[in-house]
Order: sequence, then C-alpha cells, then structure tokens
Amino acid sequence: MRTFRFRWLGWCCILFLFYCSPRNPHRILVWHSMRPAEAKVLRQALGRFEKSHPGWEFRELYYQNETARTNFMISALGGSGPELFWGASDNIGPFMEMGVIQPLEGFFSPAFLDSFISEPIPACIWMNGHLWQIADRVGNHLCLVYNKALVPKAPETFSELIRWGQKIGTDKNHDGKPDRYALAWNYTEPFFFVPFVGGFGGWIVDEANRPTLNTEAVRKAAQFIFDLAHVHRVIPLECDYEVANALFKDGLSAMIINGSWAWGTYLESGLDIGIARIPKIDETGLWPTPMVSSLGYSLNVNTKGEKREMALALLKYLTSTPVQLEFTQVSKCLPSRKDGFQRPEVKNDPIILASIDQMEVGRPMPVVTEMRWIWDAMRPGYQAIFTGQKTPEEAAQYMQTLAIQLIRENRE
Repeated sequence: MRTFRFRWLGWCCILFLFYCSPRNPHRILVWHSMRPAEAKVLRQALGRFEKSHPGWEFRELYYQNETARTNFMISALGGSGPELFWGASDNIGPFMEMGVIQPLEGFFSPAFLDSFISEPIPACIWMNGHLWQIADRVGNHLCLVYNKALVPKAPETFSELIRWGQKIGTDKNHDGKPDRYALAWNYTEPFFFVPFVGGFGGWIVDEANRPTLNTEAVRKAAQFIFDLAHVHRVIPLECDYEVANALFKDGLSAMIINGSWAWGTYLESGLDIGIARIPKIDETGLWPTPMVSSLGYSLNVNTKGEKREMALALLKYLTSTPVQLEFTQVSKCLPSRKDGFQRPEVKNDPIILASIDQMEVGRPMPVVTEMRWIWDAMRPGYQAIFTGQKTPEEAAQYMQTLAIQLIRENRE
C-alpha cells in the first residue's frame, strides 16, 4: 500500500524540533482527548501505577481530537512523541500508513486478547494482519437522550415523535419559531447524519470501503431531516453542536441525539435523562444505525527497550476491568472487557443498558484512511441542502463525485 501524502507534510518537518526535546528516560507519557472528569480518573490510575513502580514517572497530556492526531504524527515522525496514544479507532488507518505506531500482537497472550469483546464492535483493532490498538471502551455512538421532566417515555418511531413535537411546539410570542422543540441535534454534521442513511437501508461505504453516497438511501435520509425542520417543524431550522446542547440543557428541546461523551455533562447539570434508540423510520421499519467505534491505546513506533516494556505494562493496567469500570461510572462509557459487561456497574445502570441496546443496531466505523476524505467530501454538499443551495439529489451526486476525487488525489 502506498503511503498517502498530507499537504502539510513539508512544514510538519520543521515542527519536529518542537516535539523532540530531551525526556526523562524513566517517564511514560500518555496523550489523550478525554474530557476533564475522565482525565481525572486517568491521572488517578497513573498515580496508583506509579506507586507500584518506583523510579518511574507516568504523566498524561490532553489535546483536542484533531490536534492530538496531527501532533502525534508530527512528533512520532520526528522520533519523539508520547509512548502511548489514546484515541478513537478511526485514527488507526492514518497512523498505520504513516508508520507512527507499532504492532501489538507479539506482546500479549491470546488469552489476554480474547478477554476483550469482538461483537458488535471489536475492541482489538487489527488491520493488514497486525494489531494496532487495544481499547479500554467501546461504543462512542449516538443515542437519543431525553429529558424525563418533559418526555416520560421516549418515542419509538419518528411519526410518534413528530405528532408529540407538534403538540408541544407552540409559538406563543409569534416569532415564527416554536417555543420548544421536540428534538435538536447537530444534524448538519455528516457523522450525525449517517444513522439516518442506515435507517433508510443504505450506508456511506461498501464492503471494500468505497464511497456509496449517490444512493436513494442518502437522498431520502437528507430529505427526511430537511422535512423535520421545514415541514414538521419539530427541530430547529439551523442547529450545530453547541446550539443543540444549549437548547437541551435549557429545556428548550425535549430530546437530543448525542453520544456518551456528553451524558456526564447533562447529569452534572442536574438533568434527569433517559437514553433510548434513535426512533425507528416509519417508511422502512428500520432503526437508524449510528457508527460504533472503540477508543483505546496504541504504542508509539519510537518506544523501545525498557520503556516499551513499561508502556505495555501500563497499557495492560489501563485496560484492566477495574480501571475501565472507573471510567464507566464517571462517563457511562461501555467497557471493552467481556467480564465488564457482567459487573453490577453495567448490569444495574439503565443508562448504560440503553446505550448497549442502541449499540446493537449500530454499524462499525471503518478505520481506513479513506474515511477522512469521505467525511471531507460529504460536508459541503450535505450542508448545502440546508442553505438552499442544493437539493438532496444534487447533494448526493456531488458528495459521491468529490469523495472519489479526494481519494484519487490523495492516493496518487
């Protein structure tokens, strides 16, 4: 496989110097994108591990998702970077092709690897015959979140949601907008659109990970979301992630579609929330299919010798069931170890059980590099639907053409 080229690769070489400073030979560094409450759990786990390994130092460093990915590739290509990188499984394709992580299968026993789940999403990410990531949690998927003070029971179908939403969406101040929406979510972002493509019987890639965007399912899904805003008026006419969050937290939207990374903040805000599947599409009888992925640890290609042995020991500790369940209790994320699903922290928590129920109708997120270009191709065409610049038919064709073009250009 040919190594893909990033346009910024030239100036990346200059930035190597910023990431290659001398380091304590007995320090292990973990880069991550965890939210503050989870980062606190990670620091506590590193502190415990450090006490049992005198003479060694274990530290963590936060970066926003995209920044973490870029900085890691820059630093690892320059011979530096953290020993362990924690992030979503869709990083694996770019990392593997750039040669910035090293295979893990030779360092762990088959029994250890078999202790992780493999369905409906694998916790151990293999690609091209090698193991590149071991997850400490799985899911990372979208669900319907509802405010129990406004919605005692989640709607099972979208027709039910629409009927209920039209009843509560009065316009008392006559400003042309409902005083309260049934649902708000970041629907103009492709990741939040994808479940509906599945709900109409399609998907955005085929079995060979080639884009399948100019399809009836994509067109119908886009028209469906457009109609929720412009015809049924149960979602805002304009909505991004921050607007949706604000509406939900302020009680101006009874429901939101969001992932487990946000549920902790809702609970901390004092909201009494419930979790459910995204409602069924009446026309097809199908459940929307959110992308499901794993999040976990990869090993820097530059980590060798005793530092590698210690980093691997730390990886094994951080993916142990007790540590995983500490994160579960804080953020409602799903553990990646099989025995974790049998523990009371999981089996007795209705929010976690509902998340598992949604995950069962999700579909695994492809980890190939092409997905980056497919997302880039989807965004302008899909968003043009909501600004009136394109019809769903025109957008679907444009997305497919651009996806093929971007993949070809980046693979040349």
